[in-house]
Amino acid sequence: MMKSSVDDIRRRFDADVERFSNLETGQSATVDAPLAMALVARAAAAATPHAKHVLDVGCGAGNYTLKLLESLPNLDVTLIDLSRPMLDRATERVGRSTTGTVAAIQGDVREVELGEGRFDIVVAAAVLHHLRTDEEWRAVFTAFHRALRPGGSVWVFDLVESSIPAIQQLMWARYGEYLAGMKDAVYRDHVFAYVEQEDTPRPLTFQLDLLREVGFGHVDVLHKNVCFAAFGAVKPG
Repeated sequence: MMKSSVDDIRRRFDADVERFSNLETGQSATVDAPLAMALVARAAAAATPHAKHVLDVGCGAGNYTLKLLESLPNLDVTLIDLSRPMLDRATERVGRSTTGTVAAIQGDVREVELGEGRFDIVVAAAVLHHLRTDEEWRAVFTAFHRALRPGGSVWVFDLVESSIPAIQQLMWARYGEYLAGMKDAVYRDHVFAYVEQEDTPRPLTFQLDLLREVGFGHVDVLHKNVCFAAFGAVKPG
């Protein structure tokens, strides 16, 4: 099956800004979205308490940065997203919540030059599952490591798959039950269809191992439920 192109994905998110603008519910199709958002924000603040600059990759409407600013006020913020409407909403919301600078970059994280030692925290929520090949995952994690200052940290919340086929089948069935219970079977099938069309998630274990391989020191899991996980890593100081 031919996966969606970057432009296909961008167009879908261009039309979906409102759904991504709710701090109380997060993205409704995502299991434990509000809990994961709170855990990521608190973990980032605890691991990197002297942070001055955060990079929010796939920022959507800015929810994760807004939650982080509750613990670490007035950070400088750099936002990256494919969607200009998402970026515009995030810039407006974040700009009202920090006295720091706010920069917005429309683009694909695989192509944006992140620089070296510019950021203290990188947040990537519900975005990395759009990476396609193992080489792309390695390149993006390497770019995150390079972009962070010593002692900086990266925090991810995303769709993950299982490396054990029987467990993947079990987790997918449970996710289907969650979606159908939240709305109905039609909604479940709709979500499953666009995941199949757009997404290429990797196992949590693959990502944790890769974070270590590219140079991160301490790696930890904050939360995992069904096929979603929150996790992070700290660059040695």
